[in-house]
Amino acid sequence: MEDLQQITEFRTSPELVEKLYQYSIQKSFEAGRIIVNENAYINSIPIVTKGMIKVIRTEDDGRELLLYYIKAGESCVMSFLGGMHNDTSKVRAEVEEDAEILFLPMDKASLFIKEHPEWLDYIFRLYHRRFEELLEIINAISFKKMDERLLALLQKKQELTKNSVINITHEQLSNELGTARVVVSRLLKQLEDNKVLKLGRNKIILM
Repeated sequence: MEDLQQITEFRTSPELVEKLYQYSIQKSFEAGRIIVNENAYINSIPIVTKGMIKVIRTEDDGRELLLYYIKAGESCVMSFLGGMHNDTSKVRAEVEEDAEILFLPMDKASLFIKEHPEWLDYIFRLYHRRFEELLEIINAISFKKMDERLLALLQKKQELTKNSVINITHEQLSNELGTARVVVSRLLKQLEDNKVLKLGRNKIILM
């Protein structure tokens, strides 16, 4: 996404797009960089224009759980909510693919709600999408076996990257699923035996 004008809600408001570029700071990040950390105060909200970010929650026992991805054209509504209430972040946002991000100061993000109904429509659409994704996570944890969750995560990564070759370690997968690495390694071997995927060095190829 090279232009915010491509976002559905912004197509009828070139003035809003102009203001977003005017007031935001654009930065580039390599995969693995932390954009927002847990317990940090939020002064700006990120709008991804290129690449992808993953949002992760860390539990009290240290286990991590992947909540959702932020793709080009999307923002982190949890950051938006935290910033609106001057609260700290409850999640960690980490770059999944090299990304370009606009950081919009929180005061401007709040002002745009009053001045531009398109901005509010955009935020509500993202809330709706994130809510549905979190419901899927709850459903998966409650009712699906770990092998089903693992395969679903790999297929999600394939869908987002449009690539059947997924560069990831067993440790990273276990962190995103909130389980032990040995469990992930065992399940991946079973999936390979069933010819669902092929394992390589720090990569997985979906068949």
